[in-house]
Amino acid sequence: MPGFFMSFIATPQSMHFPDALPLRSGKSIRDYTLAFETYGQLNADKSNAILVCHALNASHHVAGVYEGQPKSEGWWDNMIGPGKSVDTNKFFVIGVNNLGSCFGSTGPMHANPDTGEVYGSSFPVLTVEDWVNAQALLLDQLGISQLAAGLGGSLGGMQALSWTLQYPERMRHAVVVASAPNLNAENIAFNEVARRAIVTDPDFHGGDFYAHGVVPKRGLRIARMIGHITYLSDDVMNQKFGRALREGPNIKFTTQDIEFEIESYLRYQGDKFSGYFDANTYLLITRALDYFDPASSTAAA
Repeated sequence: MPGFFMSFIATPQSMHFPDALPLRSGKSIRDYTLAFETYGQLNADKSNAILVCHALNASHHVAGVYEGQPKSEGWWDNMIGPGKSVDTNKFFVIGVNNLGSCFGSTGPMHANPDTGEVYGSSFPVLTVEDWVNAQALLLDQLGISQLAAGLGGSLGGMQALSWTLQYPERMRHAVVVASAPNLNAENIAFNEVARRAIVTDPDFHGGDFYAHGVVPKRGLRIARMIGHITYLSDDVMNQKFGRALREGPNIKFTTQDIEFEIESYLRYQGDKFSGYFDANTYLLITRALDYFDPASSTAAA
């Protein structure tokens, strides 16, 4: 029943890792921080831990609300909590913000410890396998040698799948939701068009826009609009919006103003996204999506 379960108060945490993390690209990153949250209690033998991996624009805030912010529910709050599908009365749930993201973990907007300057465009390219290795190190620090399960949707599902290949002895179950073992050519093409929208925005400045005090919002808006077209199937989009006009039967005969409900939806999503997401993070995460292909001959050993 909607609203039957009450959300709990979530507390953001962070963990610092001074040692270098080797990356699949051959580079490494050191003195980095991972933001995370935990829900429930770890049992005596530490066998009830569940890792939840996030998708492109999500974070470690998987469930609950922040104190004093009643509309701050975690992105999977309907699934995780006391008495819910992932019952925190039984399980110890961990949400980790991926490296390179813009919600607390070290990313392009943070300072490079080797130079003291903001990483910007110099932040190393990451892969799904790199994220899984970083998550494994965090679990080591929490004293968790094996997961009851790893789960996630979309890009999070790729991480859960990669866990089964990289650390099969460290997890008992994997729940992969709305995901795939790789992207097809059309998926990669959509990602590339979205990235071109960002890098050709005059405010992008080659990825070093932080120093200029600007944000490439136009590129981010278009990138998000392109993404949302791929998130809905043709049938679902027609069912949800069809050819409905925003202002009833009256056509304005304009080429630039909003006419259709689907246009309104896409512009709203684009505007909202450009206000909180980092452009370099978008480039990094979509490229990680492109690269993931564990069955490929180029996959990490």
